[in-house]
Amino acid sequence: MNVRTATTFPVPPHVFLEKAVGPQLWRAIREWILRGELLPGARLSEIDVANVFGVSRQPVREAFIKLAEESLLEIRPQRGTYVSRIRISAVTSARFVREAVEADIVRLVAVQPSDELILDLERLLDAQRLVAEGPDPQGFLILDEQFHRRLAEAAGQGSGWEILQPLKTQMDRMRYLNARHFPRDRLITQHADVVSAIRERDPDAAEAAMRGHLRQILDDLPVMAAALPDFFEPRGGPVT
Repeated sequence: MNVRTATTFPVPPHVFLEKAVGPQLWRAIREWILRGELLPGARLSEIDVANVFGVSRQPVREAFIKLAEESLLEIRPQRGTYVSRIRISAVTSARFVREAVEADIVRLVAVQPSDELILDLERLLDAQRLVAEGPDPQGFLILDEQFHRRLAEAAGQGSGWEILQPLKTQMDRMRYLNARHFPRDRLITQHADVVSAIRERDPDAAEAAMRGHLRQILDDLPVMAAALPDFFEPRGGPVT
C-alpha cells in the first residue's frame, strides 16, 4: 500500500486549487484518507499542508474541521490533528442502511428493466473485469460506484444515492482496504448475479443477490481488523 504523509501528496497541489481553495483542499485530503494514502493514526500539520499547497493556514484549518465532522480526522487540542481510525460500528451501520435501500432499488428495477439499462450494466461489468487485476483499486472502485449509482438512477433514486454518500464514508474506507487485500473478481461475480436476476425480471432473485453482495463486508471486516488492528478504532472508543 502506498503511504502518504502531509508533505508527500500524489498530485501537484495546483490541480486541486485552480478554483475555490477550501472545497478543493477538503476534497483532496478526503480522497487520500478514503483510499488509505493517508493512513489511520497519521499526524497532519496545518503548517506542513499549507506549505505544500501554497495556501494560508485558514483554508487548511477549515478543511480539517470539515473532515473532523465526517469522522475522518481527529482534532486533539494541544496535541495535533490525526487521521481517524476506521469505526467498525459506522461501517456496519452504513452497510445496514445500504442494504435496506439497495434491496428495494433492485426490486424496482427488476420488474421491467429497459434494454438500455441491461446494456449499461453489462458494459460496466466488462470494464470491471478489465481493471480487476490491476495493482491500484481506484479504477475498479470507481466502476463499482458507477454500477450501484446506475441502478439507483434506473429506479428513479439518483437523489437517494446522493443522500447515502455521507453515511457510507467509513464503509468506503473499508472498500478500499478490501479491494487491496481480497480478490476483486468475487465482487464482479456478485454484480453479475444481480444483473442476471434483473435480466430475468426476477425481483426476488435480484434482492437476494444484492443483499448477499452487501453482506460480504460482514465476513471481511473481522479479518481486516485482525490483520490491520492499527487501522481500526478500538471498541472502547478513539485512541487518545
